[in-house]
Amino acid sequence: MHESGDRIVDRTVDRVQVARTVLGALATIGLILAYGVEKDRWNNAAEAGFANAIVTPFLLICAGPLVILGFIYYAPPHLRPHLRSRLRAPLKAVGWFLLSLAVVAAIIYFVGSSGVMESKNPWLVVPVALITMAAIFWGLPFLFLASLYSARSAFNTAHVHPMLPPVVTGILVWLLAIFNLISEGMPAGPPVAQFCSVLGGPLSVTAVSAWEMWRLRTRYGVTVRG
Repeated sequence: MHESGDRIVDRTVDRVQVARTVLGALATIGLILAYGVEKDRWNNAAEAGFANAIVTPFLLICAGPLVILGFIYYAPPHLRPHLRSRLRAPLKAVGWFLLSLAVVAAIIYFVGSSGVMESKNPWLVVPVALITMAAIFWGLPFLFLASLYSARSAFNTAHVHPMLPPVVTGILVWLLAIFNLISEGMPAGPPVAQFCSVLGGPLSVTAVSAWEMWRLRTRYGVTVRG
């Protein structure tokens, strides 16, 4: 199904991506139950998942432009101006994400460093307290959900070209795996479990991305250079 110009919405691909995510989570739980001997293994797994959700958008912001520029450069010369003209959607998504992050961070930093909450003036303390509560209880969950959405949509790069999201996702997942390996090292367990834990996610995401690209080409006639 086409949506927003050249953007294609394929519910089958969406369902496969959700199924892969669920199976990946179950596999992670299984590996923790089988080989996670650390006392805080569940807390560590939850912290790692939360950290990945936070880090992913910033990896996208850093690496995404290089992937998009390479993608546009790889396209035929006559299509490059058209692709560049469609960069507004991902740039707008990145801008809103960074603006929201800056606003929430500025509010929390200002309240924490200014000492305004220690004032005895209720006309000052009450509004600042309400704004702070909104930043913490609405802003932070919003940023977390925005991080998940940006990782899934690759900051709306499908508006530039339908094949950009699987390409960006396929590269991003390996960057994230390298980041986790450097920051956390090899997981516990025998070599087979370590291999599955480190490479299972990237390989499965890459396989789904490759299948999505194949489906775009065979079902919708979309190619990387077209």
